[in-house]
Amino acid sequence: MVDPETFLTELYVEAADFCKAQPPSPATPGPAPSLSVAEVLTLDIFAQWQQFPSEAAFYRYAQAHLRPLFPTLPCRPQFNRLVRDNRAPLTAFALHLGQDLATGDERAFEALDGTGVVTRNAQRRGGGWLAGLADIGWCTRLGWYEGVRLVLSVTPSGVVTGWGLGPASTNDRVLAETFFAARASPQPGLPSVGEPTSDCYVADMGFAGRDREARWADAYRAVVICPPQSDSARAWPKALRRWLAGIRQVIETVTNHLLSTFGLAHERPHALDGLLARMAARVGLHNFCCWCNHDHDCGLLQTADLLEW
Repeated sequence: MVDPETFLTELYVEAADFCKAQPPSPATPGPAPSLSVAEVLTLDIFAQWQQFPSEAAFYRYAQAHLRPLFPTLPCRPQFNRLVRDNRAPLTAFALHLGQDLATGDERAFEALDGTGVVTRNAQRRGGGWLAGLADIGWCTRLGWYEGVRLVLSVTPSGVVTGWGLGPASTNDRVLAETFFAARASPQPGLPSVGEPTSDCYVADMGFAGRDREARWADAYRAVVICPPQSDSARAWPKALRRWLAGIRQVIETVTNHLLSTFGLAHERPHALDGLLARMAARVGLHNFCCWCNHDHDCGLLQTADLLEW
């Protein structure tokens, strides 16, 4: 276990080294930001721990405990603007941490899965927020819900290599199509998909479809191994289904960490840029926890007792 100050120091050092290796940002009019990019990345990633149930709760903690480390901490609205303005570096840093850990056997395959993320009570009246993105969809974990659909790709040990968001009503196969296409031909508007660490993906039956699987392999060089739909003419023996479920268990653990340990299940965003920034920060926190555990020769997913609060 490490104390929060040590954790913050190690996180800041990694973020500062990453920022130094990036091309300089273009100059912008107006006064210089009160925090450097590395400081914004450090604070926003740290803010995603479940100990902070809201942005206001984290800011109160930062004011009370982190002033010696970040003496130029601005007011809360200005800090939130800095977080949104630095969404691209947040995403790049989170993916950098994942790629840094994906070596050797970690490149054997990636586990792919989709899950629902609630953004609003589905029974509330009115259009709500995130118009054009959030809508009503079905998730086996949640039932009917209003929100977005998260597609996530992880290595065999649980490091996140890419993610994407779509409306809750979007089928997993459609999300996967966009995900693979963006990886094959990188798009500036979809940086979070990351770079593939393997051309082999394991998924559940929600991604199954003979024609789609053949097209993904041919067009995107993405070989997807998934059991057929329950009503399909194809059939897998029970032992093979059990084997695939076993090696896919890692992505269930990662999803639970993002939803519970890092607060994604309680996300109630008002704007898309804020949702994307906090999603990148949560993935960054998850990957940095994996990095810390790797550095201390612990299991990568042992995050529950990593910090001594």
